Amino acid sequence: MSYDGTVAGTTSYVTQIATMAVVPETDAAYLTILPQMIAYAELRMYRDLDFLFTSGSTTAYSMTVGSRIINVNAETFPYGTLVVPEQINVITPAGISNPDLGTRTPLLPATKEFLDAVYGSSGYTGTPQYWVPFDDYTFLVGPYPDANYTVEIVGTYRPASLSADNKTTFISLNLPDVMIMASMVYISAYQRNFGRANDDPQMAVTYESQYQALLKGAMSEENRKKFEAAAWSSQSQSTTATPTRG
Repeated sequence: MSYDGTVAGTTSYVTQIATMAVVPETDAAYLTILPQMIAYAELRMYRDLDFLFTSGSTTAYSMTVGSRIINVNAETFPYGTLVVPEQINVITPAGISNPDLGTRTPLLPATKEFLDAVYGSSGYTGTPQYWVPFDDYTFLVGPYPDANYTVEIVGTYRPASLSADNKTTFISLNLPDVMIMASMVYISAYQRNFGRANDDPQMAVTYESQYQALLKGAMSEENRKKFEAAAWSSQSQSTTATPTRG
């Protein structure tokens, strides 16, 4: 599925939603809510599924001698907006910016209280061993760095949304069924069918139940990709392969 079906081998998202909602594709109100409907559907799926493909890394940031702060511009994360910082590696020795030419030293996540109590003074210097998020875009490390180290930040990012300028996304190509159901939940509010006494209270509920049903299969598949499926493997649960109790 693509935004308008102009990509070879795809169908039009705009047309399918308009057809299911029984509204003209050119309707002004429909076109007004279209971007937010896409954002609603995509954000639900990103948060529910924790996609493997939204993981990325960057070595664009570094630590300065005597400062325990790493400031990250989330908007310039190489793949999109940084959402969840998952890991920070110090690249040693100092002066090496390419982690493949040096050594990655993973920092252990801690708390600000721990850093303040143990490494609360700039007199404690060395290769940092711990890190803690201070806010969404500021990280603290301890001990204070004794050199200017490059850091590798690994985390999840928010990809660009489906739009007229970005006609396909991972979701539109691989999970169009789930995206359509999520979109129909949103458009139920536009159609005044969101559960009030004077509308069709079952419309949003029905689409929500379909979204949840499709989400289970997508979640299972995503867990398999990350070896977080049954027994921490890449295999789905099989009732016929389960040993009987002796």
